Amino acid sequence: MRSAPTLRLAVARSASMRAAALLLALLGACSLPRAWDSDRAQQAAHRLGPRAVQSLQSLQAVMASAVEADEAAKLDAINQFFNRHVAFRDDEVVWGTADHWASPLETLSKGVGDCEDFAIAKYFALLAGGTPASRLRLVYVRLQMGGPGGPSRAHMVLAHYASPQAEPLILDNLVSEIRPASRRPDLTPVFSFNSEGLWQGAGAQSMGDPAIRLSRWRDVLTRARAEGFL
Repeated sequence: MRSAPTLRLAVARSASMRAAALLLALLGACSLPRAWDSDRAQQAAHRLGPRAVQSLQSLQAVMASAVEADEAAKLDAINQFFNRHVAFRDDEVVWGTADHWASPLETLSKGVGDCEDFAIAKYFALLAGGTPASRLRLVYVRLQMGGPGGPSRAHMVLAHYASPQAEPLILDNLVSEIRPASRRPDLTPVFSFNSEGLWQGAGAQSMGDPAIRLSRWRDVLTRARAEGFL
């Protein structure tokens, strides 16, 4: 049997260890992004295969290093991650269909995607990192190629608004540098949306609920939630 002093020391040590564990748990909880269920994401990645698991681990490392960074650094980290880890391929090549909007882990599991897949993956990664949805919009644009008077084609980018009236910053798989919209005269907004709304162009005119109006967006929201991103 332990002596009284030894017993008191053991009890004190145990209480101290419990307090330290509680403090670490609280600190860890404070550092976790709001819209991120890492356990669910890992389970989903394992279902998709080794490439998804490895890419998710790399993304988590980037997100962890960006937790305390300012918004500009966080935007750059996520933009560069996907632009470097994903190669551009048309949906016909990747999915055998004309238009498929992939979830973030689907894109990471393939390692390839088209412009919608880049924009969607960046959107959900930034949400997972704590950026409010109100600051982010996926923007469907007409991309003018070859300068003024050249042909145009459909394209999608991600826009970040520091405030509702601020000039948006454009995250694009075609241009590695994040630029303000005024420096992207090759882009003409058609409509924009996020998980909260749908708008004409890049303005404030509401077009209703995007989950109702855009079936592909509704589907990808469901898959992203299953992957732990919402």
